[in-house]
Amino acid sequence: MTKSAFVTGITGQDGSYLAELLLEKGYKVFALRRRTSTPIMENIEHIKNEIEFIDGDLLDQGSLINAMRISDPDEVYNLAAQSFVGTSWIQPVLTGQSTGIGVTNMLEAVRLVKPEARFYQASSSEMFGKVVETPQIETTPFYPRSPYGVAKVYGHWITVNYRESYDMFACSGILFNHESPRRGVEFVTRKVTDAAARIKLGLQKELRMGNLDAKRDWGFAGDYVKAMWLMLQQDTPDDYVISTGEMHTVQELVEIAFGRLDLNWRDYVVIDEKFVRPAEVDLLLGDCTKAKQNLGWELEVGFEQLVTMMVDSDLAKLSK
Repeated sequence: MTKSAFVTGITGQDGSYLAELLLEKGYKVFALRRRTSTPIMENIEHIKNEIEFIDGDLLDQGSLINAMRISDPDEVYNLAAQSFVGTSWIQPVLTGQSTGIGVTNMLEAVRLVKPEARFYQASSSEMFGKVVETPQIETTPFYPRSPYGVAKVYGHWITVNYRESYDMFACSGILFNHESPRRGVEFVTRKVTDAAARIKLGLQKELRMGNLDAKRDWGFAGDYVKAMWLMLQQDTPDDYVISTGEMHTVQELVEIAFGRLDLNWRDYVVIDEKFVRPAEVDLLLGDCTKAKQNLGWELEVGFEQLVTMMVDSDLAKLSK
């Protein structure tokens, strides 16, 4: 029997890789589509005809209930959110609504229409924020340092709450930074690789950056969506840290990206206070031992390979 999945945030980086994975596995894929005058389909242009779209919004409970009735899914993947940390200071209320309350709306729609469906919530390493221990594991206390991180903590705990209160199969994946050529240019990794390619082609003269010493645990989004799927295939629901277990500075990212194009980054990078966050998260490093042991999940793409892949993609895109 063909399995069906309902995905929110399908046009984003993670949603697009997840959709590819589900289609490869023979799923019928339904997706929530938020009505805009010009829908952004770039990441799923190649597969959009294989997906059934249902109009709705995370902030409209009725539309989610309707979407659940139409899709009747075996699995629900809630990836939609206001997901840019920087924007969460400019739009803290919207971030709280979509990234926090939106999770409750989705869980409630699942509970009312199809409580036996398996539910995945996209949690984030930003919940750890000002870390109280390194590396961070599933039981590390949260100390978020942005409205985005705070909203993600709410989404995470409401998922645990529904699992324990209603005996729902609800999991959260605490994903550390994961990137790809499909990442938006407002994110630091893609900002760097896009700028390096533009500078190489003479389309840009400098790259303005914030804190180059910030350390992150960066992996490939294509690897991370496999972990999402694996979580919903287990006998019991649980929460998992998904990470590489390696830490790299923003400066390392810059060095590899510019080095790939035979450029000396020091000739082009300018530090701009405008890009320093009000409350900085200095380091994030995940320990994914539990995911490796329980899910059999493995990383396939390393950090340097990831940055190189992104630079090559940006160069090819811009060269056109």
